[in-house]
Amino acid sequence: MSLDNGGERIDDSLLPVESNFKISSYDHLIRHISEKEGNDWRLMSAIAYHESRFMPDLTSRCGAKGLMQIMPSVARQFDVAKEQLSDPETNIWVANKVLTKIMTTLRFTASTSEHDKMKIVLAAYNGGIGHVTDARRLARAYGENPNSWEVVAKYLCLKSLPEYYESDVVKCGRFGGSKETLAYVDNVMGKYDKYCSIAMR
Repeated sequence: MSLDNGGERIDDSLLPVESNFKISSYDHLIRHISEKEGNDWRLMSAIAYHESRFMPDLTSRCGAKGLMQIMPSVARQFDVAKEQLSDPETNIWVANKVLTKIMTTLRFTASTSEHDKMKIVLAAYNGGIGHVTDARRLARAYGENPNSWEVVAKYLCLKSLPEYYESDVVKCGRFGGSKETLAYVDNVMGKYDKYCSIAMR
């Protein structure tokens, strides 16, 4: 047994063989899977830290499981059974697939900055792609930039008000989780910036 970054005891047999890690004991595994999927492994590590403090056996009250806190309903979209989500490799693989699917679905313009993309994708990972897509539709309807995180964040907040969530362009109804989602984006990006300063891509 050893301690992970969150101070919890985890089984050494679950850890990948890697001695020179800088972020977590899962550096090698997260990097290997994320690079194959085309995602920044340091961002995936930041998500893992926020979601589970790198605890592979964690299950939330709502049923999300593993390092990346994947819901079984999400895993089924990729033909992964919930029993497999405690396996770090499978859990990280599903999370990468989810991020790639979100990125593809949102269809950013070529001029969208990487930080705006990351923040909007993280908001979708946390709050749901439907609510983020609604916020972007509202942005367009009001003549604003749907590829700006500042603008999308504003409309995510406004989606708690009937004059916005009852708009014809809104498909997913009221969103009452904007405070949590905005905090999630800030926290993950803060950790990502820290990881970028200590680990090479």
